[in-house]
Amino acid sequence: MEKIKEKLNNLLEQGFLISPDILEHISKEEGIVKNINNSITTQEKPLIISNELCKAVSNKVKLNINWVDFEKSRTFLEKGRDTKIYNTFLDILGYNTSEGQKHKVEHIIEEIKPSKEVIEIQKKEIIESQEKETPLPGNGNSVLVLKNYTENTKKREIQDFVSYFKVRYEGLKKILMNRPELQTAVSINRLGNGGREKVALIGIVADKNKTKNENLILSMEDPTGKINILINKNKPELYSLAEDIVLDEVIGITGVINEKIIFVDNILFPDIQEIKLKKSDDEAYAIFTSDIHLGLHNFLGEDFTNFIKWLNLDYGNNELKDLAKKVKYLFLVGDLVDGVGIYPGQEKDLVIKEIYEQYSILAGYLNKIPKSIKIIICAGNHDALRLSEPQPVLDKKIAKPIHDMGNVTFVTNPSLVNIHASRDFSGFNILLYHGFSMPYYAEAVNSIRVAGGQDRADLIMKFYLQRRHLAPTHSSNLYIPDPEQDPLLIDKVPDFLVTGHIHKVSTFNYKGVTCLNCSCWASKTEEQERRGINPDPSKVILANLKTREIKILNFGK
Repeated sequence: MEKIKEKLNNLLEQGFLISPDILEHISKEEGIVKNINNSITTQEKPLIISNELCKAVSNKVKLNINWVDFEKSRTFLEKGRDTKIYNTFLDILGYNTSEGQKHKVEHIIEEIKPSKEVIEIQKKEIIESQEKETPLPGNGNSVLVLKNYTENTKKREIQDFVSYFKVRYEGLKKILMNRPELQTAVSINRLGNGGREKVALIGIVADKNKTKNENLILSMEDPTGKINILINKNKPELYSLAEDIVLDEVIGITGVINEKIIFVDNILFPDIQEIKLKKSDDEAYAIFTSDIHLGLHNFLGEDFTNFIKWLNLDYGNNELKDLAKKVKYLFLVGDLVDGVGIYPGQEKDLVIKEIYEQYSILAGYLNKIPKSIKIIICAGNHDALRLSEPQPVLDKKIAKPIHDMGNVTFVTNPSLVNIHASRDFSGFNILLYHGFSMPYYAEAVNSIRVAGGQDRADLIMKFYLQRRHLAPTHSSNLYIPDPEQDPLLIDKVPDFLVTGHIHKVSTFNYKGVTCLNCSCWASKTEEQERRGINPDPSKVILANLKTREIKILNFGK
């Protein structure tokens, strides 16, 4: 009994309230206090420690969710008003009191662990919201940030890189193990020495070379060792797949091992499965654009003004104006301004050479957009923050005029956002990534390079989904090695994948995922010429959320 009192006092001293239903659980769980502290990774903490929460931390789940909404949903459950959202949160935590719910979850936060929202809410506001009849978020025209990267500032060491790749390997291995061909996959140290034994293996591609006979030989590794695998040029279909393999990606293979080398007969990627094309009941539109590059001499200000006039029903014919009336969401996917000091000689390309002024003028444009439209913004490599991905949200001081707007949600790059959810509809999950790694894969992946390189954004996005990663190769981007998670891993299949960066508009569907690469608002510069970018400017992508039909609107002359 004394031990139970000690645990309860420890929790109370840390500011938690205690639900009576945890007494039985806390008496059985020796490390309950330590588990709670280790599992809850957000700055905001839950107000009440309940039995369900104790069971979640016992499963060693990292609890990185929005505790404000969690407490609200629990209040609605206790009042008998709504159980669905609370049960969905329990699914996120890895535990659910309702067995049937585990099989029914196909809603907004399905098995997703969202981080805290951009807006900070103090604990006293949670208590106040429990007293008021405040509706839960997600009643139409909603924006919910499901994944928004937060990090602990620390000195990065070699071990962080090792742990980072191990986390990625384990995440993709789990996906690949669902493939029937890889059910018998073993670790490298358990492979025999030969005897033409049939084997299956999951590993990271450490090296890739051609033999003198033009066969491909890859070095694969897992946490237990390394082994070489060979793809024979006399198997053209298999050889073509192998040519597109890049370093550091995680793949599965089957084949025959002989004298410590595997002769491959099948290559498997952690590709997405076909998903149902989700549609809303009401007709609403989301707009996608990126790469405004305000501050550049070549910024197409008149075209951008026409776009904003259209949103205000002051531009276009009646048909276009009817579309504008139904716009609910606007996504700006990076490179809002051209920035300062991004590349050598940039100053000669700039008409506005001060970064604060660039964001201030941009805010003037965005403030003219109707306040009924929700704006979601992620950063790009030209914006005023670090290049290493995941990039944080735009700085509140540098982009203060935009932060002061009431209809803007800032997210990290990459991030996962849910829009248009209601009590009867799970909404759409939008994966946003500015696309810094796109030029690398346009060149490194043989089939993409041959098909047109950077002009084929569709093939690059398809590559991302097939590899379930936004930058699998170590040198394809700058990144922060997080030893606990890989934010560039596509662990949950989105409804939309949206990118930018290469200034080329592209739309297509891959296995139920709508893939969109955004246009830009700047004409071609010498720097873009040098980088092989062929811009397709002044176009926006319009998605009908009821039909999933995609339109491209051109605001150029």
